[in-house]
Amino acid sequence: MVRLDQVQNQPGRRHQRSKSKAPALRCLTLKSALHSSKPKACLLCLTASVESHSFWLALFSPSSCRDKMQWTSLLLLAGLFSLSQAQYDDDPHWWFHYLRSQQSTYYDPYDPYPYETYEPYPYGVDEGPAYTYGSPSPPDPRDCPQECDCPPNFPTAMYCDNRNLKYLPFVPSRMKYVYFQNNQITSIQEGVFDNATGLLWIALHGNQITSDKVGKKVFSKLRHLERLYLDHNNLTRMPGPLPRSLRELHLDHNQISRVPNNALEGLENLTALYLHHNEIQEVGSSMRGLRSLILLDLSYNHLRRVPDGLPSALEQLYMEHNNVYTVPDSYFRGAPKLLYVRLSHNSLTNNGLASNTFNSSSLLELDLSYNQLQKIPPVNTNLENLYLQGNRINEFSISSFCTVVDVVNFSKLQVLRLDGNEIKRSAMPADAPLCLRLASLIEI
Repeated sequence: MVRLDQVQNQPGRRHQRSKSKAPALRCLTLKSALHSSKPKACLLCLTASVESHSFWLALFSPSSCRDKMQWTSLLLLAGLFSLSQAQYDDDPHWWFHYLRSQQSTYYDPYDPYPYETYEPYPYGVDEGPAYTYGSPSPPDPRDCPQECDCPPNFPTAMYCDNRNLKYLPFVPSRMKYVYFQNNQITSIQEGVFDNATGLLWIALHGNQITSDKVGKKVFSKLRHLERLYLDHNNLTRMPGPLPRSLRELHLDHNQISRVPNNALEGLENLTALYLHHNEIQEVGSSMRGLRSLILLDLSYNHLRRVPDGLPSALEQLYMEHNNVYTVPDSYFRGAPKLLYVRLSHNSLTNNGLASNTFNSSSLLELDLSYNQLQKIPPVNTNLENLYLQGNRINEFSISSFCTVVDVVNFSKLQVLRLDGNEIKRSAMPADAPLCLRLASLIEI
């Protein structure tokens, strides 16, 4: 038994098994015709010692193999071949392992990182804030007032609601949404928002703010303000001047008694105005310049007259629970997009209504319940819902719905409520089913 680096042209020796773990053994028989006309067999055996990481060759050769250099080359070749086989001694499919080992250079077009192994984060490891590279640095929490919360995942919002505050805290310049509702704030001091001119929403509802303690120009510098919530306070006057960017103005549940003609001047982008539950007695022509206004809520006030002119874009008009007793002729034609009108719980009489007051082709719903009407006012055939309950109506006039009754002329009315009046079921004319053929509910 000799080491690989000490192989000489020596007679073959028998391989002795070790008492330790048996080494792997591979033999290779070669046909050699060197310096001889007859082929002679040369038997080469390789043993691999796993423990010492050394390799041994046992040589069984005839004396005819004389050239040392030739045999050295053959022995090296046989040793390398046997070594490659010894790695897979217990696996008959050793060649398959070799092929799999070559997959390290295989490129998978569906693998985004073909040469990198994925190592998921272990549990409990902090992966850092949710800020991507290249984005602005996280806001400094130290600029947030101690009385408020400024969540890092919404860095432009400041929450100061429901904290029994009696004053408005400092507003950082990065803020766009501030919430001060449901506190005990009594004043809006001048310049309180000058540091945050990019504000979009200001919520101040549910406080004790009075008109005398609101700065005259406190909102004038907020050129991006879209929504202002001042409802449920103690205001007695309209605040102003207000920024032109305003889209929603909430002033309901206050003590406002009057809306001057210039109170809403310049608010061309205003789409919703909430003035319900106040003490307003007159609005005059203050609504005419609101060319983008879609919703106007003047319910639960002390109005005796409707506003002088309606915005052309208006779709919803709510004036229930007032003291309105008259509506001018063709009043609603100035608002060609008007869909919903609520005038219930007022003082309307037939004497205060012209014949074509509610004959507007755009109207879909008209609520005139709980007034003092004695006759059904004429309506357009496009109307779908008409509420007249709680009046003094004593007759059913089919001409109020259809000027001509035939197969092709009929009303689109679906709901008609006449309950709580002085009319009887027997008063319904015979041609009513033909005119009101689409009605699904008629209550008398």
